[in-house]
Amino acid sequence: MTTRKFLPIFFCAGVLCAQTFIQMSDPQFGMYTKDADFAHETANFEFAIATANRLKPAFVVVTGDLTNKSTDAAQAAEYKRISAKLDPAIKLYSVPGNHDVGNEPTKESLATYRERYGLDYYGFRSGDIYGIVLNSNLEKGAEKVPEEAAKMEAWFRAELEKSKRSGAKHVIVFQHISFFLKDPNEPDQYFNVPLPVRAKYLKLMHEYGVHEVFAGHYHRNEQGRDGDLEMVTTGPVGMPLEGAKSGIRIVTVTPTGVTHKFHDFGDLP
Repeated sequence: MTTRKFLPIFFCAGVLCAQTFIQMSDPQFGMYTKDADFAHETANFEFAIATANRLKPAFVVVTGDLTNKSTDAAQAAEYKRISAKLDPAIKLYSVPGNHDVGNEPTKESLATYRERYGLDYYGFRSGDIYGIVLNSNLEKGAEKVPEEAAKMEAWFRAELEKSKRSGAKHVIVFQHISFFLKDPNEPDQYFNVPLPVRAKYLKLMHEYGVHEVFAGHYHRNEQGRDGDLEMVTTGPVGMPLEGAKSGIRIVTVTPTGVTHKFHDFGDLP
């Protein structure tokens, strides 16, 4: 007899009191072979999407680097082809990464992303979760599009205000590059957001009661805290680095808090 496993959804007095979502990061089609092909990424992402269909989370969020080469239409088409296999009852939210819009985005690269995938920053509601997706390359490397960076920052403040009025119990931010890996005051490096911008965004999130940020980019797992704000850096569904493993993060949200665990593909529920 085959037993089907699924993520639990709990009800309290007839009201939904917990829900689960899955974070996937860095499918990055083409990375394994430096853009020669993307067979390995296809296998990994198809397995991840099939797993989501089996576990039935409220939604799936893919935190950036959807492809390895932003100008490769075949890589983008493969990401979209496999994404379309997700059960229509499960929402999928795509997040831009540096490989999708460039380390230094231009008007052209942003236009290409928006035409291909949709908005590069936006909000969404799922039960008691108010999700906010940001384009972290408008926080880091926006020298060629300063007006876009300013526009997103102003929008973020307005969206946080909107989330506050919404009555959602949890406001969760998703982006590709982590604000920090371990320490909010750590020096600038490739895998974090520069300190001046980082400090500004962290202050804003504290002001509006954001307690969770989920990101990727690092191709391995890391966690850090800034007071009551947890910065979660999730390993890849695609190619890992430094001995890490490919996998997904399963996140459970209840009225009182957020818990999560990264599962490599050999350790799935």
